[in-house]
Amino acid sequence: MSRYTGPSCKKCRKLDCKLFLKGTKCYTNCVMDKLAAATKRGGKVRKAKVSEYGIRLQEKQKAKWQSGMSEIPFHNLFGAAAKAEGQTGENFLRKLETRLDNVVRRLGFAVSLKAARQLVLHGYVTVNGKAVNVPSYQLRLGDKVALDKSLAENVMVKQGLTEAEKRNQRPSFLEYDSEKMTGKLLRWPDRAEMSYPVNEQLIVEYYSK
Repeated sequence: MSRYTGPSCKKCRKLDCKLFLKGTKCYTNCVMDKLAAATKRGGKVRKAKVSEYGIRLQEKQKAKWQSGMSEIPFHNLFGAAAKAEGQTGENFLRKLETRLDNVVRRLGFAVSLKAARQLVLHGYVTVNGKAVNVPSYQLRLGDKVALDKSLAENVMVKQGLTEAEKRNQRPSFLEYDSEKMTGKLLRWPDRAEMSYPVNEQLIVEYYSK
């Protein structure tokens, strides 16, 4: 299946949830915030009744769309999480959280996952000193992620770093060195530190049917 290239806000409206697909714009010009404001002023938003299956499907779609993955690799990643020791749902979100593109975003090198993916695809990111142009690359403990120094003055990179500092979005499981523009995966993230606003148990139930 080809990658979705339509309006990002349409996904948030469909799932009635902020997925932060547009980075900083989601804080300053969000359709969901405008709808919420209209509702407070007395406006009505008609919502269709959702079945039990539909509720589980929506949770799966939230994680899939926020991670920018298509169905087959998303399902395969879930299968790998199911085979690992521990709770399947938490294992799955941990794998999503420690993908290279997501770590680049959370370090503040990019304002959104799309922008982070572009940095990786164009070869501006290295892992342990070696160029990696695969956004889905799974990081391991101790891996060091670095951004090409030629991008130090790039407008989008500087905006991402500024927003990360401003909103204190850089998690404690990542070590960040501002002088060298590098980050390191110190430990596996706890559930509270993961950036996916989903109920992972519903995703497990969806794939268990």
